[in-house]
Amino acid sequence: MERLWSPWRMEYIEAAKGEPDGCIFCDLPAKGDDAATLILARGERAFVLMNSFPYNPGHLMVAPFRHAGDFEELHDDELADIDALLKRSLRALREEMEPQGFNIGMNLGRVAGAGIPDHVHWHVVPRWNGDTNFMPVVGQTRVLPELLEETYRKLAPRFQR
Repeated sequence: MERLWSPWRMEYIEAAKGEPDGCIFCDLPAKGDDAATLILARGERAFVLMNSFPYNPGHLMVAPFRHAGDFEELHDDELADIDALLKRSLRALREEMEPQGFNIGMNLGRVAGAGIPDHVHWHVVPRWNGDTNFMPVVGQTRVLPELLEETYRKLAPRFQR
């Protein structure tokens, strides 16, 4: 194979060229259009949204509404809401996508891999046996079998329960 077209990646490449003008974790919930912004659920102090540049289908993020750049800045009530949303996320992904495992974590600080270091957030990545193949290793390309909007359509009802 000589070429693998993934035109959606251009948006990611363009976004990575410079610092964003705002904070997606502040700006997206403020828009009030959850389907357009891929927000699946809102708690009192935090929310769940799909990652626009996922590692795997169903890659979600959970973030507080309040702009905070470090775990230690979070209040106990925010952490309780985040914890409840992480649990809801696992349940929804298990019911809809039947993953065999999960990676859950956060990157604190740019040197730790945080793409948005000024607003703490958790990643929830569903995993399946064999989901890591040669493409990410050799080709430095991820192959995702489903469009984000299709994954959103599947997961959204699971968060309404």
